[in-house]
Amino acid sequence: MKNIHILLVEDNEGDILLTTEALEEKKIVNKISVARDGQEALDFILKQGNYKDAPPPDLILLDVNLPKKNGHEVLQIIKTTESTQQIPVIMLTTSSSEKDINLSYKHHANCYITKPVEAEAFLEAITSIEDFWLTIVKLPKK
Repeated sequence: MKNIHILLVEDNEGDILLTTEALEEKKIVNKISVARDGQEALDFILKQGNYKDAPPPDLILLDVNLPKKNGHEVLQIIKTTESTQQIPVIMLTTSSSEKDINLSYKHHANCYITKPVEAEAFLEAITSIEDFWLTIVKLPKK
């Protein structure tokens, strides 16, 4: 089985815990990195500052509402930077705003998922992401 590295960009500790537990449960993901704000995510992805040696992610789960730089700003930079634009980005957020959805796709998000409020439904959503993106979809080689 190939190694999969997911970068979770999320500032809510509860959602970080639920997401990482759900991903680790199936044993498909070999590495999960967490960035807790938009600037930290960009530093990680672009290998800046403390993240010069960070391994590139195969998939990014990106929240819209983040401190420092919001998810739309992060997405726009990822998708306009040649070295990172091929990384699939899933917007995983509590926002169901049409504005957020449209802006995400305008900046080339690969999909947009609204986080369910119920913990069980949230875990099902993460499992569905994992099943689709890590077992069905062919991800680009690093």
